[in-house]
Amino acid sequence: MFFVVNNSAVPIRIALVSDTHGALDPRVAAVVADCDYAVHAGDIGNGQVLDAMGPRSGAVIAVRGNNDSTAKWPPEQRARLDALEEQAELQLPGGRLVIVHGHRHGAARERHRRLRASYPHARAIVYGHSHRLVCDTDAEPWVLNPGAAGRARTYGGPSCLVLAVAGEHWTLETERFSRQVRAHA
Repeated sequence: MFFVVNNSAVPIRIALVSDTHGALDPRVAAVVADCDYAVHAGDIGNGQVLDAMGPRSGAVIAVRGNNDSTAKWPPEQRARLDALEEQAELQLPGGRLVIVHGHRHGAARERHRRLRASYPHARAIVYGHSHRLVCDTDAEPWVLNPGAAGRARTYGGPSCLVLAVAGEHWTLETERFSRQVRAHA
């Protein structure tokens, strides 16, 4: 899957989300609503998560994760699940953003090296799978994991990243929210 965003004159904000496993934290949804585009790096959980991601343009680019399977998605959403690919690329002013889930790129200690080797043409690679928020910008392509944006294994609270693109200039914003404590009835 390949997408192109041509408008280099206007700054663009792209919400980077992953590992919702069927539940998008409403605070993450609010960040997405303030962005022009949204990216989901897999382990979505169901179509309602994609529907809840409401960027200004309405464009949500999502890839399939290792838990996005027919056994885990509602049967009536089979066609939507089948439409998800394992990789997507978004051509932006200043470079290409590659979106994968990351589960096919080995153990965590080798994953960033393998992702960079697999996608040397990218300016940045967004992946999920580990549920751990990481911004590895020491080398190109950048390797970015927005962490978990749902309720499962958030390791410090739900999170996401915002990629701001202004021509050739790219910057990252990190959004991490506290864990919500459920009230007892």
